[in-house]
Amino acid sequence: MSNVEKEPGPQPASPTTEPTEKKKREYKDFGEEDNKPTHANVDMSQIELKAEDLYDKEKVDLETIVMEDVFKLLQCDENGLTKDEAARRLELFGPNKLESEEQNAFLQFLSFMWNPLSWVMEAAALVAIALSNGDHRPPDWPDFVGIVLLLLINSSIGFYEERNAGNAVKALMDSLAPKAKVKRDGGWSEIESADLVPGDMVSFKIGDIVPADCRLTDAVNVSIDQAALTGESLPQSKKVGDQCFSGSICKQGEAEGVVIATGPNTFFGRAASLVGQDDDTTGHLQKILAQIGSFCLVSIGIFVIAEIFVLYAGFRFNYRRGLDNILVLLIGGIPIAMPTVLSVTLAVGAQQLAKYKAIVTRITAIEELAGVTILCSDKTGTLTTNKLTIDRNTIRTYGPFSADDVVLLAAYASRTENQDAIDSSVVAAVGDTSRARAGIKLLDFKPFNPVDKRTEITYLEESTGKLKRVTKGMTGIIIELCTRNKTEEQENKLEADVEEYATRGLRALAVAYEELEGDDPEAEGNGFELIGLLAIFDPPRSDTKQTIDDALALGVKVKMVTGDQLAIAKETGRRLGLGDHMYPAKVLKDGPAPDSKHASLDDMIMDADGFAGVFPEHKYEIVKRLQGLGHLCAMTGDGANDAPALSRANVGIAVEGATDAARGAADIVLTEPGLSTIVHAIRQSRIIFQRMRNYSIYACAITIRIVVCFAILSFAYKFDFPPFMVLIIALLNDGTIMTLSVDRVLPSNTPDSWDLVEIFSFAVAYGLYLTASTIALLCIIMETTFFQDKFGVTFSGGAFAPANSNDPQVHTIIYLQVAIISQALIFVTRSHSFFFMERPSVALMGAFCIAQLVSSIIAAYGDWGFTQIEGISGGWIGIVWVWNIVWFVPLDWIKFAMKATVIKSIRKRRESKMAHEAAREATGVPMARTQSRATSIHESLYSNRVSFIKRAARRVGLGGKVSVKPEELQRFSSIQAQRVGATLARNPSRTGA
Repeated sequence: MSNVEKEPGPQPASPTTEPTEKKKREYKDFGEEDNKPTHANVDMSQIELKAEDLYDKEKVDLETIVMEDVFKLLQCDENGLTKDEAARRLELFGPNKLESEEQNAFLQFLSFMWNPLSWVMEAAALVAIALSNGDHRPPDWPDFVGIVLLLLINSSIGFYEERNAGNAVKALMDSLAPKAKVKRDGGWSEIESADLVPGDMVSFKIGDIVPADCRLTDAVNVSIDQAALTGESLPQSKKVGDQCFSGSICKQGEAEGVVIATGPNTFFGRAASLVGQDDDTTGHLQKILAQIGSFCLVSIGIFVIAEIFVLYAGFRFNYRRGLDNILVLLIGGIPIAMPTVLSVTLAVGAQQLAKYKAIVTRITAIEELAGVTILCSDKTGTLTTNKLTIDRNTIRTYGPFSADDVVLLAAYASRTENQDAIDSSVVAAVGDTSRARAGIKLLDFKPFNPVDKRTEITYLEESTGKLKRVTKGMTGIIIELCTRNKTEEQENKLEADVEEYATRGLRALAVAYEELEGDDPEAEGNGFELIGLLAIFDPPRSDTKQTIDDALALGVKVKMVTGDQLAIAKETGRRLGLGDHMYPAKVLKDGPAPDSKHASLDDMIMDADGFAGVFPEHKYEIVKRLQGLGHLCAMTGDGANDAPALSRANVGIAVEGATDAARGAADIVLTEPGLSTIVHAIRQSRIIFQRMRNYSIYACAITIRIVVCFAILSFAYKFDFPPFMVLIIALLNDGTIMTLSVDRVLPSNTPDSWDLVEIFSFAVAYGLYLTASTIALLCIIMETTFFQDKFGVTFSGGAFAPANSNDPQVHTIIYLQVAIISQALIFVTRSHSFFFMERPSVALMGAFCIAQLVSSIIAAYGDWGFTQIEGISGGWIGIVWVWNIVWFVPLDWIKFAMKATVIKSIRKRRESKMAHEAAREATGVPMARTQSRATSIHESLYSNRVSFIKRAARRVGLGGKVSVKPEELQRFSSIQAQRVGATLARNPSRTGA
């Protein structure tokens, strides 16, 4: 048999024999290898029971050595371990699960204060308490307490929301924790799979998940689904001595085995270790946050330096007075709430996605999902059901039977209990499974075995009383059995049908029928007659085509990346409307052919609808190259072979039923079948993106508004605005802005991208306009008596004019004007048209009204000597409100004017640049490009909940992470390639032949 497998060509053949032989090979059970067990090349008396020795493949390979050596190395026997020994080994080898890095709650809270924006505020607090102790005045305790309170409030809100999101993920993972049946102290019991150790005896049956890597000591008709490793649809038969991988599923039979590897040392664990290759901890959002933060810091820095020169060198201000003016710019200009607002927005978004059965494990992935331009998807179990099905539309008949008759007879020749994958698909094709035994009396049944490669049933047809026999199996085997009514024409037709199936990636299952004379069920029949050919395939999920159509409508291109054969990938692509312009994985190494239309490998990857026969490193490479071309890339998958690419992608999505390795590497975990949730997630992420963009424009505009306004006022009028009142404005602003996380906005129909030039342009326009509104108000108050004359208002003590520019009531008027119109700006930045055309959420409107009520009350009754303000009359409050309304109305027109001039010019230049790049690269695929994830020292300062926590946790010994040597990664990669390559070699694609 070994020679037949390796050299199918020399077999004697009729004209139809060669293609049928090929189909026989195609149906050959996975996992049947010629490798003979070897002995461990190590001194058994010297090796110790520890991971360094057991998993050093230079010394020993537990996967291939004889079972006798396995038991010696693991120092165990078939009676299992004692509970005490199991506990000792659990300490030695660790739990049988993928390690996750736990975040310390206190460090997570502190991390919200670990970014340059917070550092400036912390510096301002130090200035208030330490450097302000001058000019015979005490430290500025009110400002110090206010700044610290502002920092704590922002950190607490962000910590609370993020912790909630983390707890939801932990609850999900705990609910998915698998169980294992294990023999301890000579008896069987059920325990958590995480408590398994090397040397344990485990048992599993049909439907169970293999809990750890093990070698079988007993196997009864065992078939294991390892699609998560190979991408192939058919299960593999297993016998005593064979290895079963952790996370694979038992599809048939019962087995016992000895655990040889747990946790990170399993096959899946080593796959998950590839995830660690990409040490890119700074996400896309942190990069954007860094650039926005830089804009704000540079703006503040310019005017702080200007104040130092003008106030000290020019006006000869004393030390403390100048410092108070600088504090106003630092406190008011820094968008201290930015990291928290964005985090809360994302955390709320994560909770909303949970309603669609999508659990977000990295909340910044939501922002990146909004900008995704390419979605790479695994096929088996993701686009398809990973459940074999009979395609009734392609059934071929050769005798006097209809297609329905052929399916029914094939169902007769199938098991109805303890089925393998093919029997299950045939019986399911009948519709009502009871029909597989209705109207017949079973006399004899021969199940499928690797030698005969067919099943056979002999039965009594109750309606006629006749004995009949049906067989189904590999085409080459069945056609050899057919001795009745076989003609040259029929064989030619069969050959053509088999060839057509092969080119479409369908596996053929032949069905033959004969009748028996007499009553002896073991008698020879009148000869088998070929009656039909069934096509077996792994069908797409019911919602997959709609999901792909929806993704394309949202501007997201979908590419299939599968470990299955090229013909199968193309057929799946055609059925899904995805296209069949696909390539085998070898092109990733060889590049485009010399006569190809593609100038480079990158061009080919961009143009392809998908790739077939890929290994984990290929998926990783495809994602990496797409990112290198400037695309934000999402990857979906369910197996350990998808884990490296899931980690590398900007957004890794583990589908329902994914392995631990895939879930551990993914950013989003789907908990119900199908991909339709991804479209919901994309739409929801774009809503969240719009909220963040709206806030970013607002935050930058307020920075410009505060620093420019108060710097100019100090230069023109030596205006000393109280720092504490800026803190009040910031506190009220933060309370209102937090409600943006649930604001009502419209998602974009195309992938979003952070166009910072546009954001900064809008911010400068709004900020300067609001600055003008405040300066104009102060000028009228100081230079004229317009308000006094028209409205009869006065100042403290009935004074007709203010004593000077630093009159406490003037401070109050400016405070109220700044507080009201600054918050009102959010209604302009959140809308695309007129502000009243897009209704805000109830929460935002309510928070705005409360904040303005508080501001007005402070203005009316505030009489705080320590902060130099004094309550103003209702007349002045009314004047400020009317003033702000008058100035607020033109804000929409400024927005429209910016869009028609500056923004239009920016977009034209960008489109021209992109067109030039596209022409130069000659890709021929016009797609919007966004910035890919990148890492730098500056950007990493903003990844506060990623890198800072990890570094700090390691320093103080909190939490831990599995570390894997590079050579082990390389070893895993080569083993994966070798095994999958061997599988594909035994089951070649006919189109590749």
